[in-house]
Amino acid sequence: MRILLVNDDGIHAGGIIAMENFLRQHAEVFTVAPASEQSGISQAITFLRPLFPQEVHDGDTLRGYAVDGTPADCTKLGLYQLCPWKPDIVISGINGGLNAGVNVLYSGTIGGAMEGATHGFTSFAVSLEYDEPLQYETAAPIAFKIIEHILKAESKTGIVYNINIPTAALAGGAETVIVPMETNPMSFEFQQGKDPKGRHYYWSTTNPPPSPSEEETDTLALAAGKIAVTPINFDMTDHSEVNDLIEKFGALPRG
Repeated sequence: MRILLVNDDGIHAGGIIAMENFLRQHAEVFTVAPASEQSGISQAITFLRPLFPQEVHDGDTLRGYAVDGTPADCTKLGLYQLCPWKPDIVISGINGGLNAGVNVLYSGTIGGAMEGATHGFTSFAVSLEYDEPLQYETAAPIAFKIIEHILKAESKTGIVYNINIPTAALAGGAETVIVPMETNPMSFEFQQGKDPKGRHYYWSTTNPPPSPSEEETDTLALAAGKIAVTPINFDMTDHSEVNDLIEKFGALPRG
């Protein structure tokens, strides 16, 4: 298996290093990741300036490239310019912190994987609950076992399999469930204050958490100590609404 490995925490982050070291025992791996942290940037791309990849080595071994861009930039450059071979899959992570619920919309980890899906590659996003110390070395084999299982089941191209691992699962034996994404909105609160120059600022917090749905979702599964796997794709069309509108109107008024 040949794997393109990306992330949003940066090429020197502990999560991607742990994942890379484990994957190299089982596959060919090439890493293309941001030169600095790109959390919360979703699937943004850079097109108003050039990108400057820099080789990154581990001793005499070429790990891959650090790119002064976004996770999606890294995936595209990896797929079409930098990778010495065509990868079979794209893996993004391991991220330090869960990417579940509506956080999926903002996540750079998801953005890197989704860029692979956009180009027809089966892609995986892997995230670990933030709890110091982050045990990436324990999470990597757990994630890879799930990835192998999905691939053996004839996984679809153009899909991101979003894998979230809670801290409780690191002890072993945790249930892995396939669940939908929690879609209840987050109610953002902002902490207010003044910086040393007297400028008023608003700093986004993660409180309060979204209200849980009645059905089991990724956030509920994670709260129960289960590993959550959610298939997502880049088609943002509401197909049921398309059909409803066609049934109601046939066509809308001409412009």
